[in-house]
Formats: sequence, C-alpha cells, structure tokens
Amino acid sequence: MKPLLLSRLLISMGILLMSQLTVVASETYNWKGKWISSSHTQSRPNTWLAFRKEVRLENTPSTLVARIGADSKYWLWVNGRPVVFEGGLKRGPAPDAIYFDEVDIAPYLTPGDNVIAVLLWHFGKNGFTHLNSGSAGLLFDAVSPEAEILSDNSWGCAIYDAYGDTDAPHPNFRLPESNIRFDARLQKKGWERPGFRGKFPKAAVVADAGKAPFGRLVARPIPQWRNTGLRQYESIRRSDTNDTIYCRLPYNCQVTPYLKVNAKEGKVIHILTDNYTGGSENNLRAEYVTCDGEQEYENYGWFNGHEVRYVIPEGVDVVELKYRETGYDTDFTGAFECDDEFLNELWRRSARTLYVTMRDNYMDCPDRERAQWWGDEVNELGETFYALSPSAHSLAVKGIYELMNWQRDDGVIYSPVPSGNWRKELPLQMLASVGWYGFHTQYYYSGDSSFVADIYPRMKHYLHDVWQLDGDGLVISRPGDWNWADWGQNSDLDVLTNCWYYLALKGEREFARQLGYKDDVDSISSVIKGIENAFDMRFWNGKAYRSPGHKGATDDRAQAMAVVSGLAAPARYKAIVKILDKEYHASPYMEKYVLEALFMMNEPDRALDRMHKRYAKMLSYDGYTTLFEGWGIGAEGFGGGTVNHAWSGGPLTLLSQKVCGITPVAPGFAEFSVTPQMGRLKKASATVDTNYGLIKVSLEKSGDKINACLHVPEKVTAHYTDENGRQCTVGGGTHFVILKINHR
Repeated sequence: MKPLLLSRLLISMGILLMSQLTVVASETYNWKGKWISSSHTQSRPNTWLAFRKEVRLENTPSTLVARIGADSKYWLWVNGRPVVFEGGLKRGPAPDAIYFDEVDIAPYLTPGDNVIAVLLWHFGKNGFTHLNSGSAGLLFDAVSPEAEILSDNSWGCAIYDAYGDTDAPHPNFRLPESNIRFDARLQKKGWERPGFRGKFPKAAVVADAGKAPFGRLVARPIPQWRNTGLRQYESIRRSDTNDTIYCRLPYNCQVTPYLKVNAKEGKVIHILTDNYTGGSENNLRAEYVTCDGEQEYENYGWFNGHEVRYVIPEGVDVVELKYRETGYDTDFTGAFECDDEFLNELWRRSARTLYVTMRDNYMDCPDRERAQWWGDEVNELGETFYALSPSAHSLAVKGIYELMNWQRDDGVIYSPVPSGNWRKELPLQMLASVGWYGFHTQYYYSGDSSFVADIYPRMKHYLHDVWQLDGDGLVISRPGDWNWADWGQNSDLDVLTNCWYYLALKGEREFARQLGYKDDVDSISSVIKGIENAFDMRFWNGKAYRSPGHKGATDDRAQAMAVVSGLAAPARYKAIVKILDKEYHASPYMEKYVLEALFMMNEPDRALDRMHKRYAKMLSYDGYTTLFEGWGIGAEGFGGGTVNHAWSGGPLTLLSQKVCGITPVAPGFAEFSVTPQMGRLKKASATVDTNYGLIKVSLEKSGDKINACLHVPEKVTAHYTDENGRQCTVGGGTHFVILKINHR
C-alpha cells in the first residue's frame, strides 16, 4: 500500500475511534442547580424573564463562585448592586453544548438577608451566531463550605412583560437578536433590589444541568466584557425639524444607549444608530414607551455605529442622553507610527475595525450579521498579535474549537458557526482557516499549543478525506456549497485552491511534527512535494500563473498566493511584479495577500504605493473611524457594503510585521527577528505586546543604514543583521544598533 493511502486509512480510523473532540475549556463539575424558567412560556422569541432569590447567610464566604448558564443573555444584581452586565455567550461551543460563566459573588454578599436577581433575554430564534435550544432557561450554581445558592423552584420567575417586540421592520434573518421595545408603564420598579414588595410566581424546573435542551456545559473561555459605565456623548445636535437628536460617539463602537426624559405616558421614543441599515440590511433598533413623570432607561441590546439617534415625539422633554461602551476585554497595547500620516491613519482604522468586530466571536461586521466567517477571522487573528494585548488571544482559540466541533458528518467544516440556519462550506475559506495563516499562526504567534492535539484528527480528516488529488499530484478543486474565493472579478479558482491547500498542508505538517507523528509528517511531505513538482507545469504559462481554463484578466490574487505560499520561485518574481503593477481585482479581504507578496518579493515601495492607491478612497470619507467591506460605500462596496468589516485591516499586520520587520522566529515571540522593509519611509516604529512583555522597535533611516532602538523583554532574544551583514542577537533590555537595509 502506498504511504499516502496508508496514512489516509490511519487518519480515517482515528476519526472513527475518536468519540468526540474535546470542547474548549470544559471541566468535570458536580452540578447541583437545575435549569429553571417560567411555567408560562419558555420558547417565544424575544422573551425576557426576571428571576429573584432571597437567601439568608449566617456569615459571608470569602469566595463564592457562581456558575451561571443562560439561554441566551443575562444581567446579574446582588443586593441591588450590578455584578454582570450582559453575561453569557451565544450558544454553542458545539451543536449539543452551551457556555456558562464563573462569577465570584462573595464581595456583594452580606450577613443576613441577600437578594440575587437575574434579568434574562431569550433570543428564541436561530441566527448565524447562535443555535436556538428552544427554551429560555437560567442555571445558577454557587457552592462553598459556607454557602449554597442553587437554581430550583424556590426561585421566583416572572415574564417581564415590559419587554416586547417592535413593529416591523425586524432585523434580518442572520441575527438571532430581536429589536427591543420597552414599555415603562409595565416596568417592575425595584424588582432587583432588597425591599421589593411585589410577588413573583414560582420558577419551573425545565432540565437537569448538562441535559437537553441546553446540552453539555462548557466554561466561558474568554473574559467578561469591558464596561466603561455611562458616558457623555462627544457632541449632540438636533435635526432641523427638532424631532431627532444625533449623538456623536468618539469612534465606531459597541454601545447600549441611555436616556432620561420627562413625559406623559404612552409616548414612543425610537433609538437606532447610523449603522441601522449597515450592509444593506435592517439590523437592530429599539423603542421606549414612556410612563408618567421623570424616567430613565438603558437599552440592554448593544448597537454599533458612529452616532446614536433618538427620535423624540412631541411632548417629551429630554433631561439627559448617555451611552455605555462595552466590548472585548483587551487593550490597544500594539502601535505603529511612521512619517507617512496616511499609513498611520490606515493602521489606526484597521485597529478600530478589528476591535469593533470582536465580542462573542470574531465577526465579519458588527451590524448586519455579527458572524464568525473564518475568512475574516484568519485576517483578524493575525492583526490581533500586532494591535492588542494577549487577553485577546483566547478569542481565536474559542473559534478554532467551535469550527472543528461543528464539523459535519461527511467531514466538511463550514462557517459561520455556531449557527442555527447555515451549514454551507466555502472551501477556500476553510483551507485558509486550518492552514498556515489560520490555526498555525494562532499557535506560533501566541505560543499556545493547547488546542493542537484536540483539533488535529478532525483537521486531518478534512484535508485528506474530503479533499482529493489528481494524477499529477495537484489538489482537485471542489465547488463545496459556495465556491467563493473573494469579491471582485477574475478569481482563478484552480490556482487559488492549490495555493491554499498547500498552505494548509504546511500548517498540518508542523502540527504533526509537534505531536510526534512521524508517519504523518512523511506522508504530508510527500503530498507537498507532489504539488511543488506539478504546480508550475500546470499553471505557469511563461508570463503568469493561470489555470488552463481560466477566462478573463490575469488574477492578481493568484499571483500573490503563489508567492506567499512559497510555490513561486524567485525567478518568477520579476514577471509577477509586473502583473501586480497593473491588475487590481482583489477585494480588501484578499488585498492583504497581494500586499504581502510585494513585501516578500522585496518590493516595499510598490507595496506602500499600492496600499495608498487601494485605500485612498476608503480613507477619504469624512467621519469614519473604521474600514469598509469594499473599496467604497454602497454600490462601490462588496457583499452589502458594511462600513466596518474585519477583513479589510490586513495593512495593520504588514505595517508592523514587514515595514518594521517584527516577526517571531520562535513560538510566542520568545525569539523574534527585526528585518525592516521601510522603502521610501525615513522613520517608523512599532510596539507588539506578548506574553513576555512589550517589544518596541524604533527605526530611522540614514543613507544606506537604519539606526534602530530595540526594546527586548526579559527572557526574549532578538535577531537582526547589522550594517556589515553579520547575524547578531541581543537579549532583554534596550539596545541601540545599526541595521543593514535589506531592500532596494
């Protein structure tokens, strides 16, 4: 039997023997609490439930960790003090599982009587980011030697009828969230605080922990949201007709709008953002129905945009308008600066776009769908290492487990997941995900290999059972469910497929080496060698890489992918550079790889020039702090044309990684190289945050040399080439060195 066939057989056997992929951050825990809900309704979409439990404690424990599960989101108060603002993650880590939070409530407890209050929002419908369990439910399990607070039928639970549906239009089908209408005439004032005199019906027990319909319980693998508290808007103005108030935010961010007004009852205030129709679809909005007198309200379902708009009816006096920003708990510790302000602004907008597309998962956009499309996530996770603090690293690991846990029975992986209304594979996005720029980059740049052994068998199943080779050793293109390579024209699918598959194999081989699977390393190497031997023979026509059946203009993406994959030999670079000088078909998603190819071919000035040309129109629009789905807005965009799309930030990575030259040469930046490609730039600096501390590089060009200041964290080694061409290393500390310019 041929080695490759034997390897595939062994891999398939491994899949059969593997009962289930380990779920990220799962643990064995003896749950005592029960899933509880209302006895009146559990399944209606956009249901809001109020839970209340009174507990008497002789003494307060030093620590009391509450394990809280919710379908779908919750807000927690203890003794009237807010503890968690929007807890819970969208369901699920696997199709039969749900996340739970761990929250230490001890600091909020007192000796004597205590009140635990939870407001729960049940989405009740599927979306591109959520699988509906079919039931609203709360699970609360807090146990210590001194105290025990468990969800059961001793809790009170009431349907909170003040929350309801707005009239049409409703959000598009991709979003599991609904518009929120709050009728203040029906509110339960003070229900979450001690001393409330109203009555709550008894909660109903609907399931045991770990059982259907909610499923297995998996600990939340990412932090609770960062919460700024209520803030003043940057500026406020009224429309000419005086009925709409436009409240400017400091940047595109995730917000919950707040108002304080004085009004008679029954007035309807509409709340939305400038991104309400972002991506050419209806997204989320809110309505508030007034009661009599002075009143305040915060809409708990988050929106995003540059501006919040309140439509105020006649007879309503506005006292105060504010907003609360929440988002992923990480810091902008990465930085880039150079003597070209256009590039500085491009880096800043890329970073802002990255952050606004992070929450429960990496998103393509925070308005139209909030979905974990993995083509976008590959670009995002690469940017994260150059822009944000290490707390951000866990979001991609969460996504990796979700992607592989949702693998179909036929071996196909697909995104977005988690999802209740999508199961279609985009083959090239999936190859990008499991490969060099996806899973391998996440491991190598973070230094975290904890997920590798878990996901490796299913990754292998996908690459070797779903994909097949032809007689020449090249991979056979598959239509999948949506054979999408990129927006824009002239995608050369056969070339792109082989490049992405080759990169996937390179990542897979590194994981096999790490795991000590020598037979797999040998068989993967054999496939890699076959592609290398056949690639030029099939696709190089003497002037460009083109599939024999490709019609239309030569694809800039195909040339770039041949370079970044390593399949194009340096002898081809001169011809490829000429093509990239004139072909401009890539969307912002694939433009990242075109620009990277120019840097790899030692053409930094061409890369910077193309960066200017491609992003000039996008950056010319006033008032935006984020990057777009396409090169312009509306008809000049792609795929619906959102103005905050994750995949557009590829220049962020390249400016820090290529221009300033900061690249890891050992996992987690334990060792890194400084090989700047400044091109025409005279000055540039970058900061990269790692688990070892901050790496800082400042560069100033002088003639044919670069004066560099390197700040190297302790226990980290930096490599560089000095002015005489010698390979040098330095350890922790600040070092002033002279670098050789290694480009034209």
